[in-house]
Amino acid sequence: MEAGWIDAATIEAGRIAAQQYLRSEGRLYIRIFPHKSITSIPLETRMGKGKGEPDYWAAVVKPGTVMYEISGVPEETAKMCFARLAHKMSVRCRMIKRKAI
Repeated sequence: MEAGWIDAATIEAGRIAAQQYLRSEGRLYIRIFPHKSITSIPLETRMGKGKGEPDYWAAVVKPGTVMYEISGVPEETAKMCFARLAHKMSVRCRMIKRKAI
């Protein structure tokens, strides 16, 4: 629902929370990947020494991006699982349902 960066540790925390809730029923698909490196220089470093070392990796998320997919479970189970996932995310998100063909 909103734009932002989601770091790799947050994506992994969401994966673990979903896997623990789903156990072995259903399948979880992660549709985002942390491509962007976020750099930082140490504190009290003088200017002109370069860009700095990569601090962490993040995925750039725009509004409307599908972050996780779940298949093979009832809708109520998927809603509870996505509620646990949304609690871990640093951006506002909501569950959407795929229309039947």
